[in-house]
Amino acid sequence: MSANPRSTAKIANHPLHPMLIPFPVAFLVGGFVTDLAFLGTGDGFWARASMWLIGAAIVMALLAALAGFADFFSEPRIRALSDAWYHMIGNLMAVVAAAINLALRYGQGAEAAIKPWGVALSFVVVGILLFTGWKGWEMVYRHRVAVLDSPAQAATDARPPTSGRRRAA
Repeated sequence: MSANPRSTAKIANHPLHPMLIPFPVAFLVGGFVTDLAFLGTGDGFWARASMWLIGAAIVMALLAALAGFADFFSEPRIRALSDAWYHMIGNLMAVVAAAINLALRYGQGAEAAIKPWGVALSFVVVGILLFTGWKGWEMVYRHRVAVLDSPAQAATDARPPTSGRRRAA
């Protein structure tokens, strides 16, 4: 067993979760920024852009969550970290708030939903993401989740698994 908790959702020894999370974060922050642009200009383009950004964020967040869940549920040392629990629960709360935000916009119209609840929900989501991002970095930098122990581990982890059967010489 390695000293550091390993990611199980990975390609060529690169964890998938950290590769996917920038997308929903950027889309959700972009949704808040475009909400502010709509409030400042009244241009419906910004309201529609917010709705599309929030929708794209939810899709990408669900993909990132699949990779995160794979790591969380397959590695007991990750589940033992309170930072991992805060990170996961907070991100689930952010996605639920974003889904409510999207439903409001879809039901009431992109422009009508922004004042006041749409922009308020976008602001809350960005606040949650600041906290969960901090907890995610704590997992990497303090608890070394998915950080390779050594260059030798990288070479060992990159080898394909054996089937357990030995070849005849």
